[in-house]
Amino acid sequence: MISAGDFRNNMCFEMDGQVYQVVEFQHVKPGKGAAFVRTKYKNVKTGSVVERSFNPNEKFEQAQLERRDMQYLYSDGDLYYFMDQESYDQIPIHAEAIGDAIKFLKEEMICKVLSYKGEIFSVELPITVELEIVECEPGVRGDTANNVTKYATLETGAVIKVPLFVNQNEIVRVDTRTGEYLERA
Repeated sequence: MISAGDFRNNMCFEMDGQVYQVVEFQHVKPGKGAAFVRTKYKNVKTGSVVERSFNPNEKFEQAQLERRDMQYLYSDGDLYYFMDQESYDQIPIHAEAIGDAIKFLKEEMICKVLSYKGEIFSVELPITVELEIVECEPGVRGDTANNVTKYATLETGAVIKVPLFVNQNEIVRVDTRTGEYLERA
């Protein structure tokens, strides 16, 4: 058991049958009245963020999230199969648990799979991935106004904006958190 007064960033706790992760916390001691803990926390399953104040003495069950390295193998409809790097078990994960990360998921990629009490709720991709551009319009000489971009389709099917000098069949580095082009690889 942990109290609200023990909250730290990225700490996970269980409340009302849900698992939350502390995003921000602040201990507040007003001149008049009792102290409290102002907290911003995120539901780890749904991703919704809530702000709330707690009494520092409120008790919560500490949640231990399990993060495992798994290799993405293939997809079959809405199921995506990952292989545990230690036991070599193949585990199907539903597309909803992966979320927007599907756009940058490539076969044989190593990802972090997050679970709580055996239930998988999220897949974290590496921060940057290298993907090939399969379709892209050629850059037109003279179209060099400030920071001009064009759309490019990656090998995973994701469409991102890239600078004019990037061409088809090139490998580019993409930030998986924002979906933005970083550089040529």
